[in-house]
Amino acid sequence: MKYTKLGNTEIEVSRICIGGMSFGKASEQFHQWTLNQKETQAMIEHAYQLGVNFIDTANQYSFGTSEEYIGTALKNAGIPRDKIVLASKVYFNEGKLSKEAILREIDGTLQRLQTDYLDLYQIHRFDYDTPIEETMETLHGLVVAGKVRALGASAMFGYQFHNMQIAAEKNGWTLFSTMQNHYNLLYREDERELIPVCRQYHVSLIPYSSLAGGHLTRSTWDSGSKRDSTDRILHRKYDAEKENNFAIVQRVAELAEKYQVSMTEIALAWHFAKGVASPIVGATKAPHFDDAVRAVDLELDAEDVAYLEEPYLPHRLSGAIAPPAASG
Repeated sequence: MKYTKLGNTEIEVSRICIGGMSFGKASEQFHQWTLNQKETQAMIEHAYQLGVNFIDTANQYSFGTSEEYIGTALKNAGIPRDKIVLASKVYFNEGKLSKEAILREIDGTLQRLQTDYLDLYQIHRFDYDTPIEETMETLHGLVVAGKVRALGASAMFGYQFHNMQIAAEKNGWTLFSTMQNHYNLLYREDERELIPVCRQYHVSLIPYSSLAGGHLTRSTWDSGSKRDSTDRILHRKYDAEKENNFAIVQRVAELAEKYQVSMTEIALAWHFAKGVASPIVGATKAPHFDDAVRAVDLELDAEDVAYLEEPYLPHRLSGAIAPPAASG
């Protein structure tokens, strides 16, 4: 395993991050394909043995049970707290990013994860209802209080992220060190504005859906898995541009055959070639992490990267929340 530091912090993370959306109590209201407590622990232990020390989750994943399962898994496995980098998120809750909501939600997250601090606390989306200054000052207060070591953001528009960084700079508050955005070979819209802003501020990219919900791991579009048949969000992300997306999938398969590696390795190696710090991998089977870890040592040359990217066409936006419709 290789490691890197998040943004301008001293927090060192593995080049692969464990995606916590795969863990938690399965339900029709959230996801039906998530892993139970025993399976969650087995996955985390396996990844940890491979050198993966970075785990990302959120207060909303499986209604908080993702955090609960992760906290219990780390405790039962006897993995020292200082050997793991824990990240969670806030927004999809009552009050979104208001001061009251953030202060309430961080305590709930810490309790469920069975820890007294988070290494990385991320805002899950941009909040149109709360002043930027209120959110940034409250987040800074968590850093000062020792509840959080570093701050991050997730999918939003480039100007929104820039404005939040500016607000922090002007007031002497903690800036964001990471961006968890929707980014993979099938969705590259953030290359236009958001990613350049991240580069400007030396913000580390830790993208979600790094493997496009599994589409970049196999040579067929449908998998027949429970997730494939029940995950409506997954279908909304990629099915509308299926023809263009599948042309890219086929190129991933070609390069995988050329180099005698898995498609997962090619898809993740592309991330590293693009300067991504630690793509988030939402795995439900141990071999998924084996492939992901091998990708860390695979280097694609400029010709390979260009070949993978060449078919891409502009996609409808997915991830950032659009502004409320103007009234009147």
